[in-house]
Amino acid sequence: MNKNRLKQKKRWLPPYFKTTYFRILLNWYSPFRGAGIKVKKITNDFRRFEVEMKLTWKNRNYVHTHFGGSLYALSDPFYMFILMENLGENYLVWDKSAKIDFLKPGTGDVFAVYEILEDELNSIKADLEKLGKLNKVFHAEIKLANGEVVASVEKVLYIRKLKS
Repeated sequence: MNKNRLKQKKRWLPPYFKTTYFRILLNWYSPFRGAGIKVKKITNDFRRFEVEMKLTWKNRNYVHTHFGGSLYALSDPFYMFILMENLGENYLVWDKSAKIDFLKPGTGDVFAVYEILEDELNSIKADLEKLGKLNKVFHAEIKLANGEVVASVEKVLYIRKLKS
């Protein structure tokens, strides 16, 4: 029996186990629970997160729209998670800055999708091979169920290749 076949036999976890387990942990994370944030889906390749937040008494402000801090929390860690999982242990990924523009009152349930495509990941890896470190800007939109944009988010992540 060759080594690859042995490695396959040792694998007892289904490929979706890690993302399912991580999704459950995030949904129990107290800042997310308190704001009513729910991670609905993580793809098996860890490149896409689908997140939602229902408007409840816990996350609304004085005028009965989504509290801005809750909208920001809906966007906070996901690009960092995607990069950490896809780049691996030889890279340091850190949130450097963020900007959120509130475009419309969040009067209902909201959702956001955070995704980094394979081409962009390959481009980041190539840039890191040349430069060693970089600040990468990511954009996302928080939307109402009907597709109207409530907030626009810009995240800057610091990424550095660690010395081997």
